[in-house]
Amino acid sequence: MRTTSEPRREALGLLGLARRAGGVAAGTDAVRQSVRGGRARLIVTAEDASDTQLRKIRSTIHDRAIPQVILGDRATLGAAVGSAPLAAVAVTNGGLAERILEAVGRASVPGDTDEAEARQ
Repeated sequence: MRTTSEPRREALGLLGLARRAGGVAAGTDAVRQSVRGGRARLIVTAEDASDTQLRKIRSTIHDRAIPQVILGDRATLGAAVGSAPLAAVAVTNGGLAERILEAVGRASVPGDTDEAEARQ
């Protein structure tokens, strides 16, 4: 059984906090609108998002410098923001976007014991 590492759990919690603060755009169309409107500070995608959904988002981003991370599957991403399964979420709150990036960065450190245990 795969467990969620502490930094990843923290990032998902921060995503929920961002939603409660009104700082997310949930779903592919909402993500694209927030990118077009210049509000997206971070784009979080699901590891099992379809290529079609990801292409739609990438085509909207073009040359914009918006960080992107993959965080869990569609069900996990949706649950983090109190929704049905989602392919993508845009974080529009800059401070929370930074905190999520910091948490995800800690989760991707090579040799992280939580990640190694999760693979067993």
